[in-house]
Amino acid sequence: MLDLVDTHAHLDDASFDVDGDAMFERSREAGVRRWVVPAIDRGNWERIERLAASREGVSVAYGLHPLFLTNHRDEHLDELPAWLERHGAVAVGEIGLDFYVDGLDPERQRDLFHRQLAIAREHDLPVIVHARRAFEEVIHTLRRTGGLRGVVHSFSGSEEQARQLFDLGFHIGIGGPVTYERAHRIHRVVATMPLDRLLLETDAPDQPCSQHRGERNEPAYMREVLRTVADLRGESEADVAAQTTANATALFHL
Repeated sequence: MLDLVDTHAHLDDASFDVDGDAMFERSREAGVRRWVVPAIDRGNWERIERLAASREGVSVAYGLHPLFLTNHRDEHLDELPAWLERHGAVAVGEIGLDFYVDGLDPERQRDLFHRQLAIAREHDLPVIVHARRAFEEVIHTLRRTGGLRGVVHSFSGSEEQARQLFDLGFHIGIGGPVTYERAHRIHRVVATMPLDRLLLETDAPDQPCSQHRGERNEPAYMREVLRTVADLRGESEADVAAQTTANATALFHL
């Protein structure tokens, strides 16, 4: 029986309010029995804390996501260390840089990212990093900061960028996009990368796999991700599941 960890799922999203019980049951039936839920802004910290308290197997991370830049205040950053200490965080996240969406002040993003990395290092916690059109700068920032570990989730970079992250001790998170036929670059990364640096994820409710394109994503669909990864590597699903679960357990101290 598989025992998988969805290492990135926004299960506090309102789209799960109507069928949360059924969604969790489908996840368990698919072998996905633990979930890491990252925050996006100060407004959902209490919500994900309640979710973790009410659902066995849910772990949480707290942070300020770059896509929600206009929601963030300096006082939220000031609150973050105490939240990490008092509310059972397994990571600082979701944090990072997004240079894809117009209108997100790059300098403000950089300031929040740098400061949250420092907080993670001070609290000896891994980071869950969002990087879109920002891989080179993210890698440079992680290297310059030093003393960090974590995952760059929804990885879509090159083989060389992946190698640099592995050299820094980081993992990459792979989800639904790997199941698309034309995702040739990520296929090459997944096929040859060290398995001990791989984490599986969904990013639910976003980024569904190809079999469910246009639908709301959910953790049960991670089985399709597992199947694709195993096929690309020429390995058994059981072996990939066992190693990626071990990776997640060790990184997040689950």
